[in-house]
Amino acid sequence: MFKGQPKGLYALALANTGERFGYYTMLAIFTLFLQAKFGFSEAVTSNIYAGFLAAVYFMPFIGGILADKFGYGKMVVSGIIVMFAGYFCLAIPTGGDLMGKIAMFGSLLLIAVGTGLFKGNLQVMVGNLYDDPKYSSKRDAAFSLFYMAINIGSLFAPTAATKITEFCLRQEGLVYNGEIPALANQYLAGASSMAPDALSRFQTLASAQGVTDVTDLTAFSQHYIDTLAGAYHWGFAVACVSLVLSILIYFGFRKSFKHADVTQRELEAKSTQPVVELTKEQTKSRITALLLVFAVVIFFWMAFQQNGLTLTFFARDYTATEMTGLSRILANVLNLVLIIIAVYGAFAIFQSEKKRSKLIAGLVTLASIVALIFSYRSLGDKPVTLLPQIFQQFNPFFVVALTPVSMAVFGALAAKGKEPSAPRKIGIGMFIAALGFLIMVFGSLGLPTPDALKEGATFQRVTPNVLISTYLVLTFAELFLSPMGISFVSKVAPPKYKGMMMGLWFVATAIGNYMVSIIGMLWGGLPLWVLWSILIALCVISAVFIFSIMKKLESATKD
Repeated sequence: MFKGQPKGLYALALANTGERFGYYTMLAIFTLFLQAKFGFSEAVTSNIYAGFLAAVYFMPFIGGILADKFGYGKMVVSGIIVMFAGYFCLAIPTGGDLMGKIAMFGSLLLIAVGTGLFKGNLQVMVGNLYDDPKYSSKRDAAFSLFYMAINIGSLFAPTAATKITEFCLRQEGLVYNGEIPALANQYLAGASSMAPDALSRFQTLASAQGVTDVTDLTAFSQHYIDTLAGAYHWGFAVACVSLVLSILIYFGFRKSFKHADVTQRELEAKSTQPVVELTKEQTKSRITALLLVFAVVIFFWMAFQQNGLTLTFFARDYTATEMTGLSRILANVLNLVLIIIAVYGAFAIFQSEKKRSKLIAGLVTLASIVALIFSYRSLGDKPVTLLPQIFQQFNPFFVVALTPVSMAVFGALAAKGKEPSAPRKIGIGMFIAALGFLIMVFGSLGLPTPDALKEGATFQRVTPNVLISTYLVLTFAELFLSPMGISFVSKVAPPKYKGMMMGLWFVATAIGNYMVSIIGMLWGGLPLWVLWSILIALCVISAVFIFSIMKKLESATKD
């Protein structure tokens, strides 16, 4: 899996890991922050969240065009600097008034611009490493490893956000409860207009937080909102630290990938031999194939990015706040790391060529399993409390844990000459994504609508295993689609337009991310199973479409 890869891959991957840790720490609490601090409705929050994601993934198109002209490395460094400024401004505590909103939107704009300069161009440099015939056969595996590194960064992000939130609340003698922010904002907006059941529920929750006079909750409401918002601001500050680590890694190991920081124009200028260019027909064929793939992945990202929006709403409002039984070990990120070590150790046992290496891998695997058993036994019979953002650690965990599995399967198929092409993997990924939301359909049957919930409807919260299972299946889909899509772009894009084509991949992602808001805006009167069914239908239609144009896509890779 790691054998034979250029050293530059690991340097670029680690630089990206640091940046992604900060980004996903921010994203884990972003929608919760918007609703807690500003009291935005689900519809407004959905539009802001989707608009931000769209900007983050659209800007690499501009960044790619600039990089094709000025150089990839210059844009990467500029991007880190601009992102740092954005996260720094977002971390500064402000009020919930108009000026606070303006400061927040300005910070988001800086983050989006910086990400646009950084993200796509770093990936182009990874692809350039594999233009060398010595490494060309390892391109798909490289992007799987690169994608795994991204998810290592995002794996720890929800825990970082959670620990900061819990610490800040604890300092004020408070405990997190996902129902309180919305009820507190309703109370401040007008206690007399609250539904009797909602007011009664708020009084009960406030009493549990130590409030003695539940007839006047104004002070408690403001204090809880301010404290929680302050905790989220500290969470955003984590991104500043992670960016410092990224830039240190980037410059510290730049020698290992410096040769990949070259545009097609620079390559032609340095070459002593005539550069073989694509014909107009070949260029058109490749661009057409890429555009068709971009059209399909729009709907995948529309479905997948629900994890930070409606799936977070579902975690907060409909999912049990405690875990029991064996699944409790999954709530602790350190246990997830032990599981990952055990998986990689098991693969190393079979893949190592020397007996000593096999023995070390076996001991590491055994030690990880023993540590997991000890961790589980130490829990006793106590349930584990969950905050809604913690569920976002399961997708990156599954990506990291399952990457060697997917690479082993694809490697075995490749050895037999049966490995699916990148476009086929994308089509399969769309079908798998549909299965993920089918789990949500069954898990949501019988639950009240979000509007009914606001009126004080009572119901039995669902087991956390519903969301965990959904993330597992969606991760399988992601592994089929995202790293393979990036690899496909880096391979098929005409050399003169590499930056632009990688940017267009992110434009498609941006459109899909903005369309996330459609489900968020429908979050209210419709039954939940209907919302998930819409996503299932879109994924299936997209999969059928991509298989209907498979010959065109596969022929473009052979031109």
